[in-house]
Parts: sequence; structure tokens; C-alpha cells
Amino acid sequence: MEEPAAHNGSAAGAAPGAGTPARPPATPEGMALAYGSLVLMALLPIFFGALRSVSCAKSKNSSEMPETITSRDAARFPIVASCTLLGLYLFFKIFSQEYINLLLSMYFFVLGILALSHTISPMMNRFFPANFPNKQYQLLFTQGSGESKEEIVNYEFDTKDLVCLALSSVVGVWYLLRKHWIANNLFGLAFSLNGVELLHLNNVSTGCILLGGLFIYDVFWVFGTNVMVTVAKSFEAPIKLVFPQDLLEKGLDADNFAMLGLGDIVIPGIFIALLLRFDISLKKNTHTYFYTSFVAYIFGLGLTIFIMHIFKHAQPALLYLVPACIGFPLLVALAKGEVTEMFRFCLPGSAHASGSCLIPEFQCSLFHAAALSWSLQARRGQRVQAATRRAQPPRRHQGLPKKSQQKPPRRRSDLAHGLCPALLGWGPLRPSASDRRRNNCARASCCVCRSSHPGGVSMYAGF
Repeated sequence: MEEPAAHNGSAAGAAPGAGTPARPPATPEGMALAYGSLVLMALLPIFFGALRSVSCAKSKNSSEMPETITSRDAARFPIVASCTLLGLYLFFKIFSQEYINLLLSMYFFVLGILALSHTISPMMNRFFPANFPNKQYQLLFTQGSGESKEEIVNYEFDTKDLVCLALSSVVGVWYLLRKHWIANNLFGLAFSLNGVELLHLNNVSTGCILLGGLFIYDVFWVFGTNVMVTVAKSFEAPIKLVFPQDLLEKGLDADNFAMLGLGDIVIPGIFIALLLRFDISLKKNTHTYFYTSFVAYIFGLGLTIFIMHIFKHAQPALLYLVPACIGFPLLVALAKGEVTEMFRFCLPGSAHASGSCLIPEFQCSLFHAAALSWSLQARRGQRVQAATRRAQPPRRHQGLPKKSQQKPPRRRSDLAHGLCPALLGWGPLRPSASDRRRNNCARASCCVCRSSHPGGVSMYAGF
């Protein structure tokens, strides 16, 4: 979130003091209205985008299939974002700001129309009469011919979608000609809602990696340099939500804006949407983790505004949002003993949703190890008797040679794993048959460290 800036139009302008006349200070009522409106506008795309992401995940329409973010994508994203941000900063320093913003305005004009059309389409369908002549269309681009033909674009739409596209074009022309802050916010809300709906994390660990990386990215570029603030104030594009603090004095022609970047909405939003899908996968008819993370987002954003108001300096919102959005649901999972289930949850159809183990290799990190350790200790009192029975040597069966009935020797390498059962006080445990059936895991290896254990001896962590 950035501190207020005086702009002409909506989302672009010079910072105060850079050759512009000093603006009068905002009134307490105007500040409360501006910050309250920004919080409300940030919550709307997260809430409705998360709800729409559930149906989007189940959709079989190729034009509505979500994009899945993997662990590798999440790890690379802060680096790519840093390069893009620095590139824009250098462009604004070297080339004329006017021509760059003209090119970007045309680009976001097209994207904004498509995003807004996709956003309002479900709502507009309720206003069409039953006898409306609705025809189906398909936009198909292919490459090659014969058996080597490959689809590049395959988009299905109908007449109702064309009506929504025409209405969105009116807003697009308004934004292109006037750069009004209301048109900017309409496009910004559409981008945010589409991002939360169509960008899906494949599991909770990927979300932690993405939010953790962008946490460092946001803090560095806001506190370490002036790059983030400079680009945000120079970029004439609907990449942020703005609201005037002098709306009560100047009406719709107000120009003293507070702003919130779309990244501070979409990045936590896709993590909150993932927790909603996790709630549904538990089949308990409750949305505990979704509401917990939603309240955590409100708390983090409110704390950002408070700190910004106290220190009178732009604040990296992810500095406060990331610990809140990850910490609050994790504490609830610890209290309910569901940390293992949370980190085991994978997006259906993702690369890790099938196979011998539901936990991806990237989760063998210090954070995940600590989370699993806490979960095991929380459940230890409930499983002491079951663990004791599993630790006992198997009974002899008639017809089997004595050598096969002996317990395999314990090796020193078993103690070298980050989550060794002995370190947790469990001792070497043999996974039960139900555990192996549930995970389709027939090989004798540890689900966390992928190392072989003699005779199938492995840690018992609910896998």
C-alpha cells in the first residue's frame, strides 16, 4: 500500500514536492472514507473470486480452466517480478513517460475489457429474458495441419458474452479517454477477481513458498529502494485501486488519492481461495480456514493502514498480510490437529495429486518439518497406545521360516532424517496397512525424505 499521492485523473502523477504545489492535508473524515473504501474494494474480489474458484476448478470448459501454480513457479515468481519491476523503473528513467504510458494504456484497455466482460457475465445472465436469442460461437486458432495440428486458442462464447463485451467496451473507452479513477477501479476489481478465480495454487506449501518469496520482494523494493513507489506513481495503468481522500470537498473531480496495489489483493487472495477448497475437501460443511484467513487478511490490511498513518511512509502491505494469512490458519490447524491434512491437500489433477505419496518433495523444508512435528506432538496423546502396538514385533505365523519373522536390524542412517521418529519420541514405527492403501504406497520409503528404511520401517505421521 502506498501513501497518498496527488494525481491528475486517477493512477498516475508526480509525487508531492516534485515541482507540484503542496496539497492541503486530508481531513479525518476523508481519510477514513478513503481507507475504508480501499479495504472494502480489496475484500470483494477475494470473497467472490474464492467462491468462483471452486466452480472454476470443477469446470470442464477449456476457456475457463484455471492456471495451476506449482512449487517451481512460486519459487521463480519473486525473481521474475523483481526483473520486471526494475525493467519498468529503467524504462521510465530512460524513455519518455508519456509514450510508455500510451503503449501500456492500449495494452490494458484490451485486457481490461476482456477481464470486465468475464466478471460481469454471470451477473448479466440473470437479466436476459428466457426467449433471448442466444447463439454459440467458438474462436479456434490452430497450428499445423493433419495429425500434427495443435490448438493455440480455443475459446467458446455466446451472444450474451458479446453483450457483456460491448458494455465493458464503454468502460474501456471511458478509461482510455479520461483516465478516471472510477474506470480505473472497475478494471482493477475485474483483474483482481479474475486473478483469484483463475490462478490456483496446487497445494498449501506452494502458497507458503509464494507468499514467503513475495514477502521478501515487497519489503526489499519498498524499504530498500525507491523503485516500487516510483513505478507505482508513474505507471498509468489499472494495476492498483485508488480512492480520493478529498472526495467530500471536491466530489468526483478529487485528485488526492490513497492507493492499494493489486498484488496485495491477488497474492493473498489465491491462498485464501485455496483454503476454501481445502475446507470443501474436508466435507465437514464448515469453512473454518476460509473465514479464518479472510479475517486475517482484514487484520493485516488494517494494520498496514495504521502503520502507514503513524509513520507517514509507504508500507509494503505483504509485510503484514503474509504473516497474518499464513499464521492464523496454521494456528487453527494446530489447535484442531489438522496440520498434516492441510499440507497433504493437493489440487485435483495436479502433478502431485497422484502417485505413491501425496506430499511433494519441495515440502521437505524446515518450515514443513516444524509444522509436522507440532502436529505429531499434538496427536501423540491420542496415539500412544496404537503406536505401542505397532512397535511390537509381529506374531509368528505357521508355515513361515524363522528368518523371515525376525525384526530387521536398525541402521544408523535411520536417525539422520530431519523428522526422524526417534527425535519426536515415537521410535521406529511400521506403517499400517490402511496407511499404505490410503497413499497407494507399496514401497518401503519415508514419505518425507524419500530414503529407504530397512524392512519398511518409517515414521508414522498420518501418511
